[in-house]
Amino acid sequence: MRTILERLPTVRGKYIEHASLKDVTWLRVGGPADVMYLPADEADLSRFLAETPDDIPVHVLGAGSNTLVRDGGIRGVVIRLAGTFARTEVLEGKRLKAGAGALDKMVAKAAAKAGLAGMEYLVGVPGTIGGALRMNAGCYDQETKDVVVSVRAIDRLGRIIEASPEELNYSYRHCEAPEDWIFTSAVFQGTPDEPAAIEARMNGITERREGTQPIREKTSGSTFANPDAPGTPNQRRSWQLIDSVGGRGYRVGGAFFSEQHCNFLINDGTATAADLEQVGEDVRARVKEKHGVDLRWEVKRVGEQG
Repeated sequence: MRTILERLPTVRGKYIEHASLKDVTWLRVGGPADVMYLPADEADLSRFLAETPDDIPVHVLGAGSNTLVRDGGIRGVVIRLAGTFARTEVLEGKRLKAGAGALDKMVAKAAAKAGLAGMEYLVGVPGTIGGALRMNAGCYDQETKDVVVSVRAIDRLGRIIEASPEELNYSYRHCEAPEDWIFTSAVFQGTPDEPAAIEARMNGITERREGTQPIREKTSGSTFANPDAPGTPNQRRSWQLIDSVGGRGYRVGGAFFSEQHCNFLINDGTATAADLEQVGEDVRARVKEKHGVDLRWEVKRVGEQG
């Protein structure tokens, strides 16, 4: 029987068989991918998608900041966007174009250098632009939908798509783009301001995060989305619900919820993916029993059980 690698099309990018994923995710757990694909550019990715057999699963992994790869690893092909997909470019009209593989904080810094305000929040969002587009990432009352002007994506048939934010129907931590779309870039609208003033606001966001979140740990950021959108009267935040059921510090094996911010799952260096998922599911069950609220995982769980 032919291996997955033998069935894949010839590309200009790079294939890596049995690629380790625990080394490229922030939680540092999980089994390998059958194949990892690093596309050379958008055209290379388009051809790959068009010519890859439909029965071979395809997954996208950005910086791995909000991804929990299960211990059995991922079957099929994992695509990582780097190189040309990590570039930024200043456009006319006070706009900035960023590749989907660009780190959010690097895009924030590029915007600040260009004197473009409005993207400061990205310095406080772990991950890449592709993930920010997919989940309408945000922090401190700013969201991706507030500044994105247009996006480019490729579907499973290899077709290149351009879409407006209205077509994506963004809502709190949610985007209605088809699941098979792979974002490749986006254009963001800025407003003119002094670089020093923008950088000062970014520094404030960074200081606030460092003072309230365990960002130096092996963590994935917020584990669960808040059950109510920001601004909702009597909004219940996930950390408050977790805290109310004794979730702060709750541990299974090497996985536990942070004492500093109890909506952050942490790997103490010995956890398995199963440990991390069990901690989250145990606390979800407690919150459901006590409050009748189904906490929604913000961390994307992928792959097979070990």
